[in-house]
Amino acid sequence: MSMSESPHRAKILISAVSVLLAVAVGAAVVAYLGRPTARAGVQGTVVLDKTDSLNTGSGYLLYKTTVEGPDLGTVVERRLSGSPSKVDGVPTLSGVQCDRSYTAAGVLLCLRSDNNLVRVAYAEIYDKSLKLVKSVQAAGIPNRARLSPDGRMAAWTTFVAGDAYVGPGFSTRTSILDVKTGTMVDSLETFSTTVQGKPFRAVDENFWGVTFAADDNTFYATLGSGGKTWLVRGDFAARTLTAVTDNVECPSLSPDGTRVVFKKRVSTDAWRMWRLEVLDLATLKETPLAETRSVDDQAAWLDDHTVMYGVPKGTSGYDVWSTPADGSGQPAILAPDAFSPSVTSG
Repeated sequence: MSMSESPHRAKILISAVSVLLAVAVGAAVVAYLGRPTARAGVQGTVVLDKTDSLNTGSGYLLYKTTVEGPDLGTVVERRLSGSPSKVDGVPTLSGVQCDRSYTAAGVLLCLRSDNNLVRVAYAEIYDKSLKLVKSVQAAGIPNRARLSPDGRMAAWTTFVAGDAYVGPGFSTRTSILDVKTGTMVDSLETFSTTVQGKPFRAVDENFWGVTFAADDNTFYATLGSGGKTWLVRGDFAARTLTAVTDNVECPSLSPDGTRVVFKKRVSTDAWRMWRLEVLDLATLKETPLAETRSVDDQAAWLDDHTVMYGVPKGTSGYDVWSTPADGSGQPAILAPDAFSPSVTSG
């Protein structure tokens, strides 16, 4: 499991030396750089024009490039065209570099960490002109990032060393910020949780992988405890979480709000552990997708009929793949040398 780009499945007990080593290695990989000057860009293409703003209409794919070099982690924008959608034209680089990124309604959420031995994470909010408007220090290693459809609500998950309840180890911490009011919940562990109709509280509970509904109040996330996981529905105003069903991780709500794509644990084999499936929230019917590889990512929706996700390539980097959300068809590469995809919306 990659500490910087994979979701946490349980509290992992490791030695204090291993913790420091993981943090040091992670810090060496990702550094926050300023706006790049004109140079050879991603995929060997000379990128002369740098974007100073986000396209806020639909039809653009945003992701971070995984090409090794000075642009590693830079947020890239590419036009989408056709049906099913495919990227069109050359990538356009922004001046923002992230470990995880997500965009909605002209807002960009960027999780990034500084390049120090003791890695410090930040959740940063940029407006459509890519001006930094909010920065929140977030302890740990960046892992998941999501915005609500209108960009008002932001959520992020980090790996946190030292939060384990039995010895040294990594756990997850998930925070939610109301960008409009500034109201912030530092950890979902402060919410009241109900599982199978009963109050639930455990010393080893973890929450990760938030996804928002359009009302800026309802959200879904994963609860993990005792080797089990649940899909929970959250009420931000009421500060409550209610279990919907089990064996659901890293949910992502469809644009029409009726389904979630998620990771389902299907094996104990590390190479075959996960299967992407879509859950109908009204019937709780699960549909396995045509993607049969073990995908350890929080998938996103390309449109109401297609999901997208990152798949490791070779010994380094990722590609973004897409596959139909109804289980038909075959997976296809959407964007090479890419990770953490999202689609712009007006």
